[in-house]
Amino acid sequence: MPDSIKPIDKSNLPSRHVSVGPEKAPHRSYYYAMGMTEEEINQPLVGVVSTWNEAAPCNIALARQAQAAKRGVREHAGTPREFTTITVTDGIAMGHAGMKSSLVSREVIADSIELTVRGHCYDAVVGLAGCDKSLPGVMMAMARLNVPSVFMYGGSILPGRFKDKDVTVQDVLKLLARMLPAICLMKICTSWNALPAQAQGHVAASLPPTQWRVFPRRLALPFQVQQAHQHHTSRVTNMPIIQAAS
Repeated sequence: MPDSIKPIDKSNLPSRHVSVGPEKAPHRSYYYAMGMTEEEINQPLVGVVSTWNEAAPCNIALARQAQAAKRGVREHAGTPREFTTITVTDGIAMGHAGMKSSLVSREVIADSIELTVRGHCYDAVVGLAGCDKSLPGVMMAMARLNVPSVFMYGGSILPGRFKDKDVTVQDVLKLLARMLPAICLMKICTSWNALPAQAQGHVAASLPPTQWRVFPRRLALPFQVQQAHQHHTSRVTNMPIIQAAS
């Protein structure tokens, strides 16, 4: 402990409920069981929480950053107590049923941090996060707890390298956007060709125009659909329209 830092009176700190007095001997026994010293138990207990996990690159480095935060707590006469919580990253969860989990994860993150800090009577919190819902989730918990808190953003994901150029997920999304019309056409033509001739005629004659979408090449559309709906065109593009395959 630096000479300039004096021992802290814990009589008004939350951690007194788990560390001070003979009646708290059972509580202290759990800390001793984890290898903590009497000096560490007598210091303020600081929760160091991160959303580290192997779900996404925005979280993968947070465990190392948490170790640096713990060193800072120790250097200023505090005792860090590390714990983690979940993350659901939008980059992987979007576009399928998993997207229903993303917003809910913010509440789970906030609740889990609040429960941990209150349950163990930590005196302060250092929070590290690096994904869409984890940043507000951690800060929501800090606001609820109303204890001294520091939040640190884990930082942006570094770009990868491909053909001697930096590439990110934005490059992937731009490429996918250029490919989508061709992908949609391949899907609908494949689905159409799989139908028996009688079924093709029934579908072409029965689909209402409100269920159809614009495609760029009329010649790529099934012939029966062109014949049955040649009078239905887009007001904006004047192109033939056809329902997208589900």
